[in-house]
Amino acid sequence: MARADAQRNVELLLAAAKEEFSLQGVDVNVRAIAARAGVGTATLYRHFPQRSDLISAVFRREIDACASDGAVLTEAHGPEEALRLWLLRYTEFVATKHGLAAALHSGNPAFNALPVYFHERLGPVLAELLINAQKENPHQPGAARSDVEPLDILGAVANLCIPASSSGDSSRVQRMVNIFIDGLLTSLRA
Repeated sequence: MARADAQRNVELLLAAAKEEFSLQGVDVNVRAIAARAGVGTATLYRHFPQRSDLISAVFRREIDACASDGAVLTEAHGPEEALRLWLLRYTEFVATKHGLAAALHSGNPAFNALPVYFHERLGPVLAELLINAQKENPHQPGAARSDVEPLDILGAVANLCIPASSSGDSSRVQRMVNIFIDGLLTSLRA
């Protein structure tokens, strides 16, 4: 039973950290994370002795969830809609990364493997979604462009997620990403 309780606490902590990171950034006070999870700070530190351990675990968990959603969306939707929905899902992942860029470039060795993990997990998922969309109607309006790299798309969408102001208008991100996706799904011209 103790093992199940420990795993439940880890899941609660990761979910709480994700929420706090998306609201306040990765420098949020660990007490706020523990309180949101309904556990004590000792429990948090038992599972994640360093802040970098918690940040890395949340980041990896979110990468894995986003990658898994590619197959789910492909099965449930047509190729173009699956691509659109996955890129919009990716914007949710980006929201958990407030302050992560600074952490990744902090020189902390705990973060060294995260960019590679990101590329290795999400790049192939997006590549498959793009290939499926390109195959659907390669010479019809709506077919995905073939001259773009998955990692460039991930970077472009992430950049669109940067708030233009402190207005807190989250609908702006979705509008901008949808405009980008519409451009991505333009017809191929010979």
